[in-house]
Amino acid sequence: MNKAAEESLERLKEGNRKYLMAPINTGDISPARRQALLAGQHPYATILTCSDSRVVPESIFSADLGDLFVVRVAGNVVGDNVLGSIEYASSHLKTPLTVVLGHTGCGAVGAAIQGAAHGFIKALTSEIQAAIGDEKDEYKASCLNVARSVRKIQSNLPRVDVIGAIYHLEDGSVEFL
Repeated sequence: MNKAAEESLERLKEGNRKYLMAPINTGDISPARRQALLAGQHPYATILTCSDSRVVPESIFSADLGDLFVVRVAGNVVGDNVLGSIEYASSHLKTPLTVVLGHTGCGAVGAAIQGAAHGFIKALTSEIQAAIGDEKDEYKASCLNVARSVRKIQSNLPRVDVIGAIYHLEDGSVEFL
């Protein structure tokens, strides 16, 4: 991991510590901040995470408007559109670090464990099933799913520094893997 990626990781860790201690989220979303961002964005990290409404990276990492480039898809699975978004963030916006952020209590992982998905949801759960195999423990399955997404990013975008993490819904902490 390069120095800029290490600095981004430390900033994320510090942001999560602030989040765990804060009574309310105080990220800067002010009119002045919005005006400053009209000239362009310069996020310090890319976060690939689940679409789950309880997983909000800007809050979890105490980030201000424009600090994070967030890509969301149920089960934080990696496909061509996700890879394109990460590549854009890395090559055009110069984000030094990509984090694949899974979480406990993930419905997509649960559906993959149960193996009963139909329709378009099956496209997601099939990717997750490829990651988790026969694993039935939801936490372990979430970690395996994150690890597979990390590997897919690394193999397709070898210049991108990427790390996995799990957000714990129970207490708000982020565990970097």
